[in-house]
Amino acid sequence: MKKRTKTILAAVALIFALPLFASHANTPPYPNFGLPRTEEMMFLVLQIGVIIFAARLGGAIAAKLKMPSILGELAAGIVIGPWALGGVGFGGGLFSDGLFHGAALRRMAESGVSVDATTPALYGIATLASVILLFLSGLETNIRMFLKYSFVGTLVGVGGVIFSFFLGDWCAVTFLPRIFDGVGWIEALETMDMAQAMMQPGPLYMGIMSTATSVGITARILSERKKMDSEEGTTIMAGAVIDDVLGLIVLAVGNGIIVANSKAAAAGSAAAVDWGHIAAVASKAFGVWLGVTFVGLVMAPLLSIVLKKMFKSQVVLATMTFGLSLILAGFFESMGLAMIIGAYVMGLSLARTDLKHMIQDTLTPVYTFLVPVFFCVMGMMVDMSALCSRPVLVFGAIYTAAAVFAKVVGCMLPALCCGFNALGGLRIGAGMVPRGEVALIIAGLGLSAGYLSQEIFGIGIMMTLVTTVIAPPALVALFTPQKKGVRNPRNPVSASREVEFELAGEDVAELMMAKLLVEFRNEGFFVTCLSQADHIWEVAMNAIELSIRRIDNKIRFDCTPAEEAMVMTAWMEVSSQINDLARSIAKPTRREEVRKIIASTEAVSRGHESVGRYLQGFVMLPSFKAKNKVDAIKKMVEAIAEAAPRHVTDVAAATAAVLKREASMPTGLDHGIAVPHGRDASVNGLAGAVALIDPENGALPDYETIDRTPVKIIVLTLASDRQQAPYLQLMSFISRALRADYGAEHLMECKTPEEMRRFFRRKK
Repeated sequence: MKKRTKTILAAVALIFALPLFASHANTPPYPNFGLPRTEEMMFLVLQIGVIIFAARLGGAIAAKLKMPSILGELAAGIVIGPWALGGVGFGGGLFSDGLFHGAALRRMAESGVSVDATTPALYGIATLASVILLFLSGLETNIRMFLKYSFVGTLVGVGGVIFSFFLGDWCAVTFLPRIFDGVGWIEALETMDMAQAMMQPGPLYMGIMSTATSVGITARILSERKKMDSEEGTTIMAGAVIDDVLGLIVLAVGNGIIVANSKAAAAGSAAAVDWGHIAAVASKAFGVWLGVTFVGLVMAPLLSIVLKKMFKSQVVLATMTFGLSLILAGFFESMGLAMIIGAYVMGLSLARTDLKHMIQDTLTPVYTFLVPVFFCVMGMMVDMSALCSRPVLVFGAIYTAAAVFAKVVGCMLPALCCGFNALGGLRIGAGMVPRGEVALIIAGLGLSAGYLSQEIFGIGIMMTLVTTVIAPPALVALFTPQKKGVRNPRNPVSASREVEFELAGEDVAELMMAKLLVEFRNEGFFVTCLSQADHIWEVAMNAIELSIRRIDNKIRFDCTPAEEAMVMTAWMEVSSQINDLARSIAKPTRREEVRKIIASTEAVSRGHESVGRYLQGFVMLPSFKAKNKVDAIKKMVEAIAEAAPRHVTDVAAATAAVLKREASMPTGLDHGIAVPHGRDASVNGLAGAVALIDPENGALPDYETIDRTPVKIIVLTLASDRQQAPYLQLMSFISRALRADYGAEHLMECKTPEEMRRFFRRKK
């Protein structure tokens, strides 16, 4: 039921949003191939299916390589896009130009026709994805941190944005005309003075594109180096919040300038830069953003109360708030600002309400579906043949170097003025270098509006990829020296300490982590996800601020000594809850009830055929002898490892896994059958052994069965706890098939391994 409601939510969101965002006034035309609407929808469905599959595959490969998933999603889009595989035709009918009509698009581009790489419907879905991405980003914004570190964070953020914007804009004006020939708007820059050229749409967007910072990668490195609560760490996190806000304001102002210049050009006004008019446009853009944000922050608590009184369903509440974000996004677009700014403001307004986590949890399926599609579509717009040209590579290298230099210097200088030394300033600057989602959205907006060409859009993608890749090793190198980043630490935040708990396994740690986050939320703390992939969370309220990270089966807290007592209290409270839950689950079932269940279960007549398919690779051990249960399990695991060493790489670990499972709940069934089993990382795939106890051996004294019969057949199964395997199915097949009248008795008659295998192969 829960999955169905979330699917309905996704469908409602798409139906609601597509009419708003399916086209753009300035979008280059997509060719009309004269297809009936049903065939257009067929192409859209096929395209979305391929995009989802490719995006997920690319993201998974990137994650395996310890890189951000968006890099893999972008790469997947480039590979399947209309300028690559999506332009390869097959057949002689509808698909002769490729799934994404790439061959036809290339013919039109070569004839001088300006075309878009995506259909209006596909572009609409990508636009919707950018709206929900910024809406949820606004929800995750830590306003308290914004205020607490507002001074140094504001200086660092402002410095990074100003340097990045002007250097990116200046690079476009200075180098594009010298490197590119034959592009109209680039050649026109040579006829303008510097100030006028920097106000043109292309250079403006190249400046705006270089301002955004992606803090998720930095947060992972800070957590790994245990520097999340250091002076540099807190300054980077606060500066990133300021950076995001300022970057969106710059986008709003830039769009306002572009619109004003377009109107002036249409009216035949002079080409000179009207600074007064630009100041008025900038004031209007900033005023609209600031005014709506202020109203949103003030009215959000009241909105939360009204919505909760009107609607009880979480799905309905989340749908309503998402609908409001779409409405506000459309309003900002109508005011000459970008839609994503309106979505961000709506999320920012709700970030301090009790609806925050409910909206995040409910919209996660929509986010999971749409956002990879967005990044993949962004990659599809990249023409690799255009990127491989010498002008693109030369200017791309210059622009990327300028983007890195601007962030490092622009953030480092204010940090030096606020008590940081050179090393601390470099750390802060390097932490602000990675670009990410917002930069890609801005690049996509510039391309779709016709302000950027395919080559320049690809350069923006190149800059995003390079800055994302080079930042982690640079940060690691800068934090390797165990030196302070401040000159005169008076009240060092880095006095925080690490509190780490190790649990029995990853599943237990995952459950504990989820319970801890719920406990903090119930206490009124604001819990913010800094990196979903790396399981990093921030918990904050008033003066309390700590980070939590799960690393495999460990949970690590970074907190001050004053906060350590609170952490221990929370741990004990949640541990008590989980212990109570474990006791209730492990409450023993009465033996009489188990016998009734077994007696009422019909043994399948042909179940042993399914067992046989899996058991053909098992080790067969007739006339098996052992002293007791533990001895039997050890000997069987050793036999498996000897027969199939590639399946069992660590005999001791595999044996321990089986004995641990046996200690929690015995695996003796009825009719003298026992099915010990275990999962462990030392096992590859699925392996096992079947042992027939030698009658001369006698009963195993400590192997208890449900009906108190002595164990005569042992089927031991080993499986990996990190790979998929038909483990549960095999357990079910074995227990049902061997309990049949023709099962255990006939199997006990076998004298050789081959006879045992024939038993599992033969039919009734």
